[in-house]
Amino acid sequence: MMDPVTDPLTTSLGATLKAARRARELSADALATRSGVSRAMIGKIERGTAQPTAALLGRLAGALGMTLSELVARAEEENGAARRRLVRRAEQPVWTDPGTGYRRRAVSPAPGGPLELVEVVLPGGAEVAFPPDTYAFVHHQIWVLEGRLDFHEGDAVHELGAGDCLQLGPPAACRYANPTAADCRYLVALSRPRA
Repeated sequence: MMDPVTDPLTTSLGATLKAARRARELSADALATRSGVSRAMIGKIERGTAQPTAALLGRLAGALGMTLSELVARAEEENGAARRRLVRRAEQPVWTDPGTGYRRRAVSPAPGGPLELVEVVLPGGAEVAFPPDTYAFVHHQIWVLEGRLDFHEGDAVHELGAGDCLQLGPPAACRYANPTAADCRYLVALSRPRA
């Protein structure tokens, strides 16, 4: 996690995190308390000297009242992803979790809009966990396109295969787990409630 950060999107994540924290008038100490992420790690991410994992970003985003998708979408915009109606596959920003190899592709033309589509590839044997705050602000569905996904939602385990679609219930600690050796590819659909 301490390797020099060379990916422009990962670098943008640090600046986006810092801007979101300051916009909420939170100190790094306050964000550390809310998220359970150390102040030192928050500083390293914000300075671009540490590459955060998806789980770590999920904890920080939830503590800021954002979804992981919203945080990454803001970083994508800062990194030059423009809001438009059509985005070709080759133009869709991809971010890879350095810890698990989890790959996230922003499919939606307008990240941060009322509906977001995110394609995820979870490598065989990999797991990614998120706290309840990550799911508190959106309607969330998971549609498995290829492979097998065990989705742990609180105490419940949903075994999903290709074609299965799950709508998440009330916010709970969640874990995406791929129990096989093959990649699992799924689509996450997020919509925000109307104000």
